[in-house]
Amino acid sequence: MTNDMPDLSGKTALVTGASRGIGRATALALAKAGAHVLALARTTGGLEELDDEIRCVGGKASLIPMDLTEGNGIERLAEALGERFDKIDIIIANAAMLGELAALTDIEPKVWQKILDLNVTANWRLIRAFDPLLRKSDDAHMVFLTSRVGGKEARAYWGGYAVSKAAMEMLAETYGEETKTTNINVAIIDPGAMRTSMRAQAMPGEDPQSLPAPEELTPLIYKAVTTSTDGVMRLSFRDDV
Repeated sequence: MTNDMPDLSGKTALVTGASRGIGRATALALAKAGAHVLALARTTGGLEELDDEIRCVGGKASLIPMDLTEGNGIERLAEALGERFDKIDIIIANAAMLGELAALTDIEPKVWQKILDLNVTANWRLIRAFDPLLRKSDDAHMVFLTSRVGGKEARAYWGGYAVSKAAMEMLAETYGEETKTTNINVAIIDPGAMRTSMRAQAMPGEDPQSLPAPEELTPLIYKAVTTSTDGVMRLSFRDDV
């Protein structure tokens, strides 16, 4: 796949988990293409570093330091952005957590709930809160980042993460069915194994240099935010996890 950069001038793109890894690379790629990036993450320092990078390439970003799982933050954010922007054109639902790699019987209930809160419920709330702003766009795209272990392969000790990603995929599939006849296009991207902190947490003995960098996902991101879909478009970077 080529890395042809689309013209996203005039587009507004919300990227969750934007301070590092795939989220950071995606935010930078969208800014390079001309989109005004709304970069959301919990880590203020990481967001400020991203903002510096975006400014260096002549892009524009607004920083949103927040925890997607806290209270009604997502709803308040949608309301605030609706007062500032006429529409939202792109949402990259990237924020996620691995949780514990442990037997289902050993996962603490509070950890299980936290995984579901971020990986599933926060994405449902994003859909619910931002759907009106997406519908105001002439060509809206909502893109979800998933994993091969989510709904495709049962793997011992990955239960919390896998269950949450499987649920998130069904959430995306359902939204895609419900928006078939609208201006909203839905995509799911499976990046496979990439050089990210989450991967390092899951596979501490693995050589990170043996994995592709998050920036290599850029062509798929560009495809996901420019292609019209009927239902849900699935994109995969690699066949392995």
